[in-house]
Amino acid sequence: MPKTNKRKSAPTVAQNRPEKRSRKFRRQEQLDKDNNDESLNIRRLGPAPTSTSSIVQRLPSTRSSDTVQSMKSTWINKQRVLIFSSRGISYLARHVMKNLRGLMAHSKSEPKAELRKNFSVLNEIAELRNCNKILFFDMKKKRDLYLWMASVPDGPTVKFLVENLHTMEGLKLTGNCLRGSRPLLSFDKKFDDEPHWKLIKELFTQIFGTPKSHPKSQPFIDHVLTFSIIDNKVWLRNYQIVEENGSLAEIGPRFVLNLHCIFEKSFSGMLIYENPLYVAPNLKRHLAKAEASSKYQQRIHQKLAYEQKKPEESFPYDKTDEIFQTPAPPPPNHDDDDDDDDDDDDDDDSE
Repeated sequence: MPKTNKRKSAPTVAQNRPEKRSRKFRRQEQLDKDNNDESLNIRRLGPAPTSTSSIVQRLPSTRSSDTVQSMKSTWINKQRVLIFSSRGISYLARHVMKNLRGLMAHSKSEPKAELRKNFSVLNEIAELRNCNKILFFDMKKKRDLYLWMASVPDGPTVKFLVENLHTMEGLKLTGNCLRGSRPLLSFDKKFDDEPHWKLIKELFTQIFGTPKSHPKSQPFIDHVLTFSIIDNKVWLRNYQIVEENGSLAEIGPRFVLNLHCIFEKSFSGMLIYENPLYVAPNLKRHLAKAEASSKYQQRIHQKLAYEQKKPEESFPYDKTDEIFQTPAPPPPNHDDDDDDDDDDDDDDDSE
């Protein structure tokens, strides 16, 4: 028997035409209805659109400058800060890092990275975590803590030496604030004096300022982060706003940032600024040891100088002075009289 080809009945073009006509008719009907609606009093600069939808909100093409716009409640500032460290940091640095994560609602954490020299890998880590700012703590020789602040991927990068480190728990202060609340940022007037301080101020604002309407932030402002420049160093303090009259109570943490250098790119690029007053901690320790050894050497030199200046005789002595010296008479000795009396008694007994 010959095989018969069984084909599926495909819809013809003629069957689809009524549906297209009906959709086009409904679209034109909706357009006419919207154009005749008096509630939509819109002044258009050009011709009316050919098609529209009731779902799309129609806005006027012109707007008066006197109209007050509603405040945007959406999350617009997409700043995300990645806070992590290298291996081998001290417990103080680890607790301060934990305190900063609690204060900054827009921060993210990352396991410790084992890095020595190639810091460009941190850019890839930030991109994987969808972060555009980095706070990286790095410790050298188990005693010197450095803080890298970078904007990913275009830069700049600022390197600080962290000094006088204190945590919230170690200070035992009376201040307190809500977790994730937005802070006020207070900057010293000296930040506007020189260009490198202006750059650091902008970087501090973007890193420590919690974005408005962040999902993890609280809609309250109850503490102040102060940045002061003293002795060419940045002193960071955190205070609670106790009352409306401006009374403050310190919360912590607190530390001092000694500026080292600024790079053009993120963990790379040209060196655009280097602090001329910066002294490396290794050099400080070397100078302290040299000063301690100089005191010991000074005592040795003083002792040798005294031995050289010391005379062999304490005063001049002349042997001829002994010729004219007469011995002093012996003092009266009562023991001799007693011995004579004993001799007389012995003589009497013999007779």
